Formats: sequence, C-alpha cells, structure tokens
Amino acid sequence: MRLQPNVRITGAERAQLAQLVHERYQAGEPIRTLATSLGRSYGFVHRLLEEAGAELRHRGGDNRPKQTTTDTRTSTEATA
Repeated sequence: MRLQPNVRITGAERAQLAQLVHERYQAGEPIRTLATSLGRSYGFVHRLLEEAGAELRHRGGDNRPKQTTTDTRTSTEATA
C-alpha cells in the first residue's frame, strides 16, 4: 500500500491507517520497513504508531541476555 506523497491524511482515513500500521508493527515489522512500503517518512509512521497507542520497541531488537542452561551434572561430577 503506497500513499500519495505530500497529501495530508486526516480524520477517519488517518485512524484507519494508524490501526493498519499498528497491526503490522505488532506483527514484527520495523518502522523503517513500514515507512518504505507506505512511501512516507519514519517520523510519520512513528507518529501514527503513537496515535494508535502502540508500545514501541527499543532500538536494536531483542537485547535481553540469553537464558543460561542449568548444570545437569551431579555434585561430585561438578567438583571433580
């Protein structure tokens, strides 16, 4: 879906677009990819997501530490 450049989007049309963008963002699509596919700027898409009440992801994706595996050795094997 590409929008016409330099055309203001307001009212119900903007609310509908914000909902569509929000759904795609929640499905994992990055803001930059959404902006490119719509033919709009990063800032425009970011504002739409804020208007739609989206919880924005942090930059760089998932930066949580990797979960460590538990030691399956017995206590005598671990100390030997």
